[in-house]
Amino acid sequence: MVYSFTQISQYLTCPRRYRYRYLDKWKEKDTRAAMLFGRAFETALAAFFRREDSAAVLFREWSSYRGQQLQYSKADTWDRMLQEGIQLLDRFCQDSRVRVHQPRRNLQIKFTRPISQGNEFVAYIDAIGKLDGSRCLLEWKTTANRYAEEPNGLLALDPQLVCYSWITGIAEVAQIVFVRKRLVEVQYLRTTITEEQRQEFTDLVADAVQRIESAQFLPHSGIRFPQNPCSSCPYIGLCLGRQDLVDAALVRRPGAEDLDWLDQLTY
Repeated sequence: MVYSFTQISQYLTCPRRYRYRYLDKWKEKDTRAAMLFGRAFETALAAFFRREDSAAVLFREWSSYRGQQLQYSKADTWDRMLQEGIQLLDRFCQDSRVRVHQPRRNLQIKFTRPISQGNEFVAYIDAIGKLDGSRCLLEWKTTANRYAEEPNGLLALDPQLVCYSWITGIAEVAQIVFVRKRLVEVQYLRTTITEEQRQEFTDLVADAVQRIESAQFLPHSGIRFPQNPCSSCPYIGLCLGRQDLVDAALVRRPGAEDLDWLDQLTY
């Protein structure tokens, strides 16, 4: 079986949610504007490094969602997000702090790593390049809020960066954060992942895979005010037996009917 960071993190967040998504084949509907804009923006970034018209690419990619019933946050609109995206591309170009040579080779790079019992782990790295002249692994993020930079060393705790360092063997990692706000900002955050952290991630993956393959899918309730992970989970309708919530947030992919054997293991 092939595993990824998203799968492992989903399982650690809530095993029942993992089952809904990866085994029962429920998929969240693509209606969140921020998520779709992020995809369009990353396509535009790739065009930037290929020396193409990145603003035109952003407009083309984002235009495919124009007129759709998307879920926008706060004061966001389709036009406002496009404007912010173009401003961010311009700011990024002016900063001129990131270099990616041979972009067709060093953008969206697939890495695989064998793990236990014939399984493998796969990851797609946004880029390998240079930040301020120093080689590192690069990850793009688009957000409406700045990322925290204090306390010092906080970025090294990011599990996705630890994962990417683990699978590539690259210790120096960076997040380039494109902040959409009235005055746009690009954050350049850099850290070093230690060998100890990579070994801990090896153990974490092995433990999670063992529990997944043992069909341990107990729910992790997240209802405790003021933070309520269950309330924002797209799979909450399944846990509550609310078909209206299921229909609003999810679609079911083909093949789910072949997984009835799991019920015999988990109940």
